[in-house]
This record gives sequence, structure tokens and C-alpha cells, in this order.
Amino acid sequence: MVAVPNIKLNSGAEMPQVGFGLWKVDNPVAADTVYNAIKAGYRLFDGACDYGNEVECGQGVARAIAEGIVKREELFIVSKLWNTFHDAERVEPIVKKQLADWGIDYFDLYIVHFPVALEWVDPAVRYPPGWHVDGKDKVSRSKATIQETWGAMEGLVKSGLAKNIGVSNFQAQLLYDLLRHATIPPATLQIEHHPYLVQEELIRLAKHEGIAVTAYSSFGSASFDVFGMKQSVGLTPLLENPTIKSIAEKHGKEPSQILLRWATQRGLAVIPKTTRENVMALNLDCTSFDLSEEEIATISGLDKGLRFNQPPNYFPTEMLWIFG
Repeated sequence: MVAVPNIKLNSGAEMPQVGFGLWKVDNPVAADTVYNAIKAGYRLFDGACDYGNEVECGQGVARAIAEGIVKREELFIVSKLWNTFHDAERVEPIVKKQLADWGIDYFDLYIVHFPVALEWVDPAVRYPPGWHVDGKDKVSRSKATIQETWGAMEGLVKSGLAKNIGVSNFQAQLLYDLLRHATIPPATLQIEHHPYLVQEELIRLAKHEGIAVTAYSSFGSASFDVFGMKQSVGLTPLLENPTIKSIAEKHGKEPSQILLRWATQRGLAVIPKTTRENVMALNLDCTSFDLSEEEIATISGLDKGLRFNQPPNYFPTEMLWIFG
């Protein structure tokens, strides 16, 4: 089994540097996928309310524990607070629901999914609630502030429902705003990060503040092609990029491993996803070799400032307020 290094968080906890992302893992295969990933050596699983598969992912975990493959304390399970639950009184109840869905007593890390507060949707009416309050096309904001939401997140740590808390899709100004009032600083910042979107200054800021960075969408547009985004038109996919392929050939590795090593060698955590067991093993084995400093710089030089995961890319113009 591949040895995966850990990243020490500002809470003192240790988090596996290579984990398994659960976005777009279809419900019918989610339990088997998680089970197989545990057998392959993955210990960190990155889920979310919005992914709609937490029950099935929990079934995969339960099966692996029941068979003695892993103990609960050996796993690092991550989930996220969806936008419709930012009001302080909504945070703890939804976390308890998500924990029940997973079949566990606590999250190792619980993250604010987006810095976006939307009107509450009763889980009994629709779950996951998505972006629209009516389930169709109406977007309605909540007045919950980041300070209010983060205070409730800190309450999760005090009550033992989450061992660590963090944020996702926050930029520098929002991080600084949060840090002004936080009594428990975010342990992690999860961001879209790949050679077409390097975000070096944001990463430097997070590291300066002692916040670990987790990269998602390490393979660029691969997860977003289904949305038909205009950014992908005429763009060479990262897995087919000649620079990446050349470096991969030099090291006798797959392009995916090069992309993951480029991130992990620079101190970031990664959460690639696949349902193919042979690819699971390849992705997990992305820290057993090193790139040269020149290769890292060359890959970073591919930066286009090209962001795929922002709602204006696949929602109506009425939602442009979300990201400015």
C-alpha cells in the first residue's frame, strides 16, 4: 500500500495530503467506490451536502469498517455546509443530519462550501436544496454574515461534531474578514487549483496565516466539461497538454500524476476522484517521486487565470452578484 504523507493543521491534527473527492460520484456506485478507495489506501474522503451522495458514501465506509479494513479513527472524513444553511440556528441541525447520513459521530473537517448565504430550504422539502429556493429558478439571499456563520461553525468544534473547520472558495479579502473575528481560525482553505489557475498569491497568504490549502479540480476542466462552459472552447485539456505529457514521459508517469505532484510538492493537499480502481492507485501514488524546480516553474507558467467553478459559468445572469 502506498504511504501517504500527512499535513499538520493549525489545530495540531494531521490530515492526509492525498484524499479522494466525492463530487459527481453517482449514487448507484458511491458505496462501492468509497469501499474500493479505502481498500486502495485512501483515508481522506471529501464530501458535501450538495453532492447528494453522503448516505451511499457512508455505506461504503461502514462496509470497510465492518470488514476490519480500517477503523473510524484512521479515516479523515470531510463534509461541507451548503449555502442555504448559513443562518446560525441552521448550522448544527444540518450537520447532525449529515453525520446521520454518513453514519458517523463527527466530521474530521467541516467546511463552509461557498461564501454565499442563501435563504433556508427545509431538508424535508428538498435535499440537497441546490441554488434555487423554489427548486427552479428563484435565487433568494439570506442576511447571514460570515461572522454569524463562522461563530456557529466554531460551535461545532466545541460540541465535538467537527474536529476541525475550514472554508472553501474564499479569496484573500474574505479570509482577512473572517480572521478579524475568528476565535478558531480556519484549518484549511479549499480552492480550485490547477496549472491554468495557479492562484499563487492566495496560496502564499494562506500559508502565511497557517491555513493549509487543499486543491480541487487538479485536472482543470475535466470535471466541468459536462456544463459546456465557454472557457473550454479551444482549450487543450491539461491531461493532454504537451508540456504535461512531456514531463510525464520523462518521469515514466501519467499526466495525472504529474499534475498532482506539482501541487503536493508545493505543499498542497489534493482530492482527485475516479471510479476506476487502477487509476485510484495511480492518483494515490503521486508523492513517491519529485519534479525538478525547473519543471515546477514550467508547469506554473501555464497559468491563464482560468476559473471553472464559479456559478456565473452555469447559472443565469441573475446570479452574477455572488462573485462580484
